[in-house]
Amino acid sequence: MVSSLNHTGTQVTEFLMICFPGMQDTQHWLSLVLAPLLVLALGANFLLLLAIWQEASLHKPMYYLLAILSVLDVILCLTVIPKVLFIFWFDMKPISFMGCFLQMFIMNTFLPMESSTFLVMAYDRYMAICHPLRYPSFITEQFVINAAIFIIFRNLLATLPTPILAARLNYCASNVVENCICANISVAKLSCGDIHVNKLYQFVSVWCLLGSDLVLILLSYCFILSAVMHLQSGDASTEALSTCGSHLILILFFYTLLLVFIFTNKAGKKVSPEVPILLNVLHHLIPPALNPIVYGVRTQEIKQGIIKLFKYQC
Repeated sequence: MVSSLNHTGTQVTEFLMICFPGMQDTQHWLSLVLAPLLVLALGANFLLLLAIWQEASLHKPMYYLLAILSVLDVILCLTVIPKVLFIFWFDMKPISFMGCFLQMFIMNTFLPMESSTFLVMAYDRYMAICHPLRYPSFITEQFVINAAIFIIFRNLLATLPTPILAARLNYCASNVVENCICANISVAKLSCGDIHVNKLYQFVSVWCLLGSDLVLILLSYCFILSAVMHLQSGDASTEALSTCGSHLILILFFYTLLLVFIFTNKAGKKVSPEVPILLNVLHHLIPPALNPIVYGVRTQEIKQGIIKLFKYQC
């Protein structure tokens, strides 16, 4: 096992994740919250995926996009939270050099993929409400396939340099990561080299990807609200807003939590270092737990599909 300080100049072969530097004796109590949330997130998403797969009425582009979101949620949960719980329960702090950068790659790629999925879902709602006659011919299964290809390659190409740049650095000093996860800057700052390029690329890529997604999503909902306000029927307006309600709730929560994490991380000494670490962990857990629940409660077809699924199993 590599020592926490490597004075001989030998290359680091593993990192030690200590999670919350100021809470080493009490941080394990957080597992009382994280473990149930993990079970809830995985259970709810697998149930939603099973319902979409089994129920014929859910074989529609709108629900296929929701299934993509659930798959991304599950991958992000399993990439981050089990390792955090193992640190809390069994003091399993070491993570291999390659394992750390694999985790970094998945986090940096799949989180923007979620943002892009929200963007495609917003476009789906825009077409359904603003162009209802064109919707069935335009939003098809082929559209979902094309959207999935767009989501994967756009974010893969944009985020792949982040872990590559970090992995190419020379790690010859401390191998103690003051974080629960292999976040880019938390790891890169342990190197003996210059990390300005790493910081700049992460800043530009994050704001270009997530920022453009958020602007386009907000623009879509401006068009949607404009179209709803021009509807003559009050019932039609209510129904149109209801179909977008679940999506809008989850988008607002996803980006609000993400922005709070970014700004607290930039606040430096004004905020306890444990706060951005906790927010980063929660951002990989709370949205995955909420997404299927909000859709399941607010979407009648999904609710009926889940009920039928339980009846079928019984």
